[in-house]
Amino acid sequence: MNLTESDLAEIDAARGQSATTRRATVPALEAMLFTPVPVLDHGFVRVIDYMGDDAAVVQAARVSYGRGTRKVSEDEGLIRYLMRHRHSTPFEMCEIKFHVKLPIFVARQWIRHRTANVNEYSGRYSVMDREFYIPAPEHLAAQSASNRQGRGEVLEGAEAESVLALLREDAERNYAHYEAMLNEGGADPDRRGLARELARMNLTLNAYTQWYWKTDLHNLFNFMSLRGDAHAQYEIRVYADAMLAMTRAWVPASCRAFEDYRLGAAQFSATMLAVLRRMLGGEVVEQAASGLSKREWSEMMAMLE
Repeated sequence: MNLTESDLAEIDAARGQSATTRRATVPALEAMLFTPVPVLDHGFVRVIDYMGDDAAVVQAARVSYGRGTRKVSEDEGLIRYLMRHRHSTPFEMCEIKFHVKLPIFVARQWIRHRTANVNEYSGRYSVMDREFYIPAPEHLAAQSASNRQGRGEVLEGAEAESVLALLREDAERNYAHYEAMLNEGGADPDRRGLARELARMNLTLNAYTQWYWKTDLHNLFNFMSLRGDAHAQYEIRVYADAMLAMTRAWVPASCRAFEDYRLGAAQFSATMLAVLRRMLGGEVVEQAASGLSKREWSEMMAMLE
């Protein structure tokens, strides 16, 4: 993660400001505000702003006039009930805004979550940074033979070195051509530069972009449940992991319920439950007689380990 002196000065200035408010604040998250958490080689996530806390979820569920006088244990019990029974609306009453720096190919996967407000760094108005994501050797894997959207064994030796060299070479070459087309340094004073909005199309997908991403707690949980899953692509999973740590600081009771009932839980279909009941009753059930497809059967066995 490379931050310029002006970036650091801007962060210090933001962290040096404070305001008196009647709104709920969370000391643990306040301590994190504006500070970038490094992700990948040049990326980061930082919290810019937030609204609400665990009490806001409870208040919305009870439609009360204030923060209430119930015991903390009662409030957490209600939050767990809401999560367990998929009552999502109270969680929508909390919002958070992140500043994220990420590779373009990760951003294109991330943007499929269409339940957030997004404003991205504009390559039409500004020159893109000369920064590219290059995987660490342990994350350089071959295509999985059994999973079309997954990874197989890690590449090693000459294979790995060849791929890494190609990634660096392509990114550097394309960025050099991007700069040449812009001609903003006056390298050729007699030639007009190509418009920024056109020159950017030559950049590789491992170039970094940035955006502000604002969402409510319910949809943040949806994002983290998908992108924080062990089967999610590594390059987006590490962002979800960083955001989960921030969410634990922000709404600890809600996050505990989420990790218990969503992130660390498993979902069984009605047919799977019927098979489990037969097994618990002492019956030996094979896949062919279970009513489950081979894929469903293997997924159930994986969940049961």
